[in-house]
Amino acid sequence: MRVVSLVPSLTEAVAVTAPGVLVGATDWCSRPAGLDAVRIGGTKNPDVAAITALRPDLVIANEEENRAPDLAALRAAGLDVLLTEIRTLDQALRELERVLAACGAPRPRWLDEAEAAWEAVEPLEPATAVVPIWRRPWMVVGRDTFAGDLLARLGVRNLYADHPERYPRVPLDELRAAAPDLVVLPDEPYRFTRDDGPESFPGTAAALVDGRMLTWYGPSLAEAPRALARALRAAHR
Repeated sequence: MRVVSLVPSLTEAVAVTAPGVLVGATDWCSRPAGLDAVRIGGTKNPDVAAITALRPDLVIANEEENRAPDLAALRAAGLDVLLTEIRTLDQALRELERVLAACGAPRPRWLDEAEAAWEAVEPLEPATAVVPIWRRPWMVVGRDTFAGDLLARLGVRNLYADHPERYPRVPLDELRAAAPDLVVLPDEPYRFTRDDGPESFPGTAAALVDGRMLTWYGPSLAEAPRALARALRAAHR
């Protein structure tokens, strides 16, 4: 089996579950460390010719991470593209099982552990939040997102969950005026830090979270509820 992954989260999931099947991955596929796979460009600009040259049996993609024209070009080249849609935890668990099965891998223990970890979640004290993912311009998590679903399961209500857009651009003054209980600041795609982000929300508790725990669907899901809960609790201390 020869697989090319265009999604960093799925690259990690496949690599740790079915070592050796990945022959190509994007430049953004940073896990697992030392992954031995040909780099085929970015998630938004994959090199179709390079992918085709690898003669993969399967290309793994995602409707949010990857662009429809690139996937159409891969299919036109005769490649089998498995397109995932992941906007909730339940979708993530189903799609991970589907992807791994398509790669010829048995259901891994980490997937069982992830399901059990999230089933055992006890929501924290209810809180409202804004969740920036970029600044200059400011962009936040909006409706119908995987990150928003994870936070909701932990008791955090995203104030932009009903916005018409999934990742709206919102002026900073408007974010402040929304008066959230806390601002959740992941370290990807924009790398928010203690010195870059919280100062824009004076008087508001800031939760600095590992972006992989909030936005990646894969082995990290087993650890994510505990890691995110720790970060959210720490914001109120």
